Amino acid sequence: MMPPPVMQQPVVQLDQVSVRLGPVMALSGIDLVIRPGERVALVGANGCGKSTLLRTLHSLLKPLEGRVEPHPTLRQAMLFQRPHLLRLSALHNVALGIWLDRTQGLNWSQSLARAGAALQRVGLSAVARQGGRQLSSGQQQRLALARAWGREPDVLLLDEPTSSLDPYAKREVEALMAGFAQSPQKQTTLIWASHNLGQVKRLASRVIYLEAGCILADLPVTDFFDVHQLALCSPAAHAFVQGELS
Repeated sequence: MMPPPVMQQPVVQLDQVSVRLGPVMALSGIDLVIRPGERVALVGANGCGKSTLLRTLHSLLKPLEGRVEPHPTLRQAMLFQRPHLLRLSALHNVALGIWLDRTQGLNWSQSLARAGAALQRVGLSAVARQGGRQLSSGQQQRLALARAWGREPDVLLLDEPTSSLDPYAKREVEALMAGFAQSPQKQTTLIWASHNLGQVKRLASRVIYLEAGCILADLPVTDFFDVHQLALCSPAAHAFVQGELS
């Protein structure tokens, strides 16, 4: 049996958060509570606010209105759709991210050791000395996951983590995401944006549907994929799912 998460309070809470990007109100009045161990998928059409919500959760965007309240001890990391890798070896790409995170309090040797363990976790030990930018797209995404996981985050934010990968690489990344969420050593809360409803159904415990910067559905994954239940709760989300599945 998996032990209960140490952090029992919400990992993060949003109260009436609105975010403006230029002339566009990208998020409008978002109320959201994320609890430890949840696997939350954000779905919706392009431009609906998924990426903006992730960046707001990660404090990369400042709300125009409302409050973002992270847990006082929250440690999180974010994986972007196209990870930026430095002109360094795979090992040093990961180690540098760990060493620069001063909340870790690790020296360079300790950071290298943890980076090696992170690369092993994602199956990249054999290419540790190769340049990160020389790896395949699937390997680069796993390298970015190693860099994020090496910081031992409570919350891992992912923006379309498998959108540019081939089917085999997608399965590898999905398996890693599931492993992070279910690890008995440290259960990581996942929040990710996805257009892949099959992936959402396989991995999520909760699904949030956004449209025009508003949350129009927030349901357990079983209810979200129950056609009749979703139609009753959110006709807009139901129409989106049917359109994606048709």
